[in-house]
Amino acid sequence: MAVDPNTQLTTTSVGNREELSDVINMITPEDTPIYSDISKGKCVSVHPEWEVDELQPPNENIQTEGDDYDYDAGDTPQRIGNYTQIMRKSGIISETQEAVQQAGNANKVKRQKLKRGKELRKDVELAIVTNNASVAGATREFGGLPTWIETNVDRGASGANGGFDINTGLTVAATPGTQRAFTKTIMDNVMEQGYKAGANFRNVYVSPYVKSVFVTFMSNSNVAPFRYAVDDGQKNSIIANADVYEGPFGKVFIKPNRVMAANTTVARNAFFVDTSMLSFEWLRKIHEDKKVARTGDAKKFVLIGEGTLKVHNEAGIGVAADLYGTTASS
Repeated sequence: MAVDPNTQLTTTSVGNREELSDVINMITPEDTPIYSDISKGKCVSVHPEWEVDELQPPNENIQTEGDDYDYDAGDTPQRIGNYTQIMRKSGIISETQEAVQQAGNANKVKRQKLKRGKELRKDVELAIVTNNASVAGATREFGGLPTWIETNVDRGASGANGGFDINTGLTVAATPGTQRAFTKTIMDNVMEQGYKAGANFRNVYVSPYVKSVFVTFMSNSNVAPFRYAVDDGQKNSIIANADVYEGPFGKVFIKPNRVMAANTTVARNAFFVDTSMLSFEWLRKIHEDKKVARTGDAKKFVLIGEGTLKVHNEAGIGVAADLYGTTASS
């Protein structure tokens, strides 16, 4: 139907007010499961070190009556360490932009600082799960979880452990293997190795896709049938979830980690963790540098921190590596 001649339309009017919601909807998640679950500590150098030790394997210990004593050789604990990593976020906003009225205060300095701080926390989580070896020097980097684990592992074909190198004092990145689907057999294998090594796994951190694969373990013939009584008035509810796995070698919570969906390299690992065996040590907690110089008609800010991952004993953690972590084929 045609528009009558001379009808004034919004498309040609210049006095109409713009409408912009005062609510800023930020969907990006900010949860950091591993960093949140482990303890936080303080270090006093850029290369904190610690010692690890283990019991000798059991033996029959049969002695002769009246025998004179002989003495066992003493054990020397292994000395290991990790380097601190500097992380920072910054921003700059003109004084005019700070002064004008804004919808939702989207560009106010205070809100930008809060946002950058959350981003820094997620950066810490990503560094923890990334297969980056430790690096010394001015541009230091701490070794992520995959670079430490040697004892409790299940890898794809041609995959190889990294680990701490006592000669260099650095961790070595693990070698990726052939990717495969996550299975109950893989999970039980890592948990059995951990049990034998003395680990007490509590949590398994996985990518969202791997969590969805774990749920299918309910259909495994060796798993007890899953039954769930729905008594919430929702007669048509479908229950298709599991968060706890109780196997032959203990009970663990399966925790999906959104940060581990960052890329296929990170998503390919499932970490089995005794949280008492990990901590994050801060040399400088995340803080605002109040000494940033003002050089113009703008407000600047810098948030900065420096810390490292402390793996108290790598035998207390494990990994199911080389999994399809984002799709059924990647």
